[in-house]
Amino acid sequence: MKLDRYQLKSGESSTSFEFISEGPKGRIFKIIQFSPTTYRNIFNLSFGDKHPETGEIDDLAVSDNKDTEKILATVAASVYIFTEKHPDSWIYATGSTETRTRLYRKGIAKYLEDAENDFEIFGQAGNVWEPFEIGKSYDAFAVIRKYGNLDV
Repeated sequence: MKLDRYQLKSGESSTSFEFISEGPKGRIFKIIQFSPTTYRNIFNLSFGDKHPETGEIDDLAVSDNKDTEKILATVAASVYIFTEKHPDSWIYATGSTETRTRLYRKGIAKYLEDAENDFEIFGQAGNVWEPFEIGKSYDAFAVIRKYGNLDV
């Protein structure tokens, strides 16, 4: 999947990424973090603005820099990079708000055909996990890289 995206900076483990959103509100520093959970090989994907004082992720910030598509493509690129280094890992993601979860669902749906070439994609509705379906509402998402196709 080749989409316009921002340049990512990452450490050797590819578990934390930074990039700069550029738009009408200026340059906004962003962070993407893959954090281990209490379950083996399951990582939580966190994303948001880099807080200017703490350097931590602010996943409730609304920067509205008119570059949502480019930001989502950048987050998707980080998933590809992370799963190259950690191919047996599941990635769990949900929005910090219902609106953001809906935005992520729309982004997955828009590029589902391409993404399914490289990932198995699941949605969580209540306590049930199922293969992602376009048009269905989900509370969270999980992906795992398919073997044999590592094209970024």
